[in-house]
Amino acid sequence: MKKYYTRACNFFYGSASRHLTKKGITLPLCGENLISFNKIEVFEREKKKVKSRIIHLKDIKKLPLIKRKKISEDIKKITKKRVLLKKKPHLIMGVLNMTPDSFSDGGKFNNPEKAFKRIYKLKNSGAEIIDIGGESTRPGSKIVDQDKELLRVKKVIKNFKKKFPKTLLSIDTRKSLVMDFSIKCKADIINDVSCFKHDFRSYNSVRNKNLWKIIHHMQGTPQTMQINPSYNHVLLDIYDFFEDEIKKFKEDKFKKKIILDPGIGFGKNLKHNLMILNKISIFHSLGFPVLIGTSRKRFINQISGNYDTKDRIGGTLSSIIYSYSQGIKIFRVHNVDEVKQGLLVFEALINK
Repeated sequence: MKKYYTRACNFFYGSASRHLTKKGITLPLCGENLISFNKIEVFEREKKKVKSRIIHLKDIKKLPLIKRKKISEDIKKITKKRVLLKKKPHLIMGVLNMTPDSFSDGGKFNNPEKAFKRIYKLKNSGAEIIDIGGESTRPGSKIVDQDKELLRVKKVIKNFKKKFPKTLLSIDTRKSLVMDFSIKCKADIINDVSCFKHDFRSYNSVRNKNLWKIIHHMQGTPQTMQINPSYNHVLLDIYDFFEDEIKKFKEDKFKKKIILDPGIGFGKNLKHNLMILNKISIFHSLGFPVLIGTSRKRFINQISGNYDTKDRIGGTLSSIIYSYSQGIKIFRVHNVDEVKQGLLVFEALINK
């Protein structure tokens, strides 16, 4: 049986976008006329065979009925306004690793005093979300006992909303114990890289809770994910994964509170990562906000040379700006200052 996928492409920006949208020549991307499009790439998948072609919006009416119907449904989702973002042009998620072994900044912020200083800096630099984690999920990392993980983050999570009531609190964990405690402390987002599969109790921890669930794609586990990852078609395989996971929340009271993360570097090689970033706008047709986490990732070195993790800011910012140009609005980063600056300049340029 054939399956169709729709990716918005051929984008227009700023005043040109607003003018063309008003004239009905382009359609707004994610409900915002800052970026609009007038073409789509249609993927057709039958078993393992995949083909695609780019067509103009005005030519959709020439397509066969079944294909036209599916594309029309997708376009409604592509153009729908995203609830989380509302009036925000973008959201920056600042990373706080309270671990001794994270790939980028392990050991730097693993006590409450250092952690709160870091949060103040991230917030003042422009982070609207703080993502707190007590277990490293870098390639090859070891599993941390749930009690030990909770002990690492407990004091900071408990006092977070008292100190930062207007800042969104995201918890990076695979453990239901940590989720349950965080939810009691009014966490806004649960960011589980295993997509609630590592701990069989975690799905029940977030089910029917008034918070955002990040559906994160990872092939394998942190211990195995970078051992020869393979896909039939990485873009469409991740899309299908998202579809299946979204269905699990269809009866949830807060089923609209979902964020999609394709998991750059989580069970992907360089070719996979580049294909995802190159065509990341395909995920808009699922109808939910999309987050990317490219900050300081290994693929940057694979392209540009051997840099320490802290020196991968250029590659990080390049991937973020490129993703933003395709309508991605949520970015998980370590260097909030530089990313905020880059996004503001890019927004000023395309608004002219």
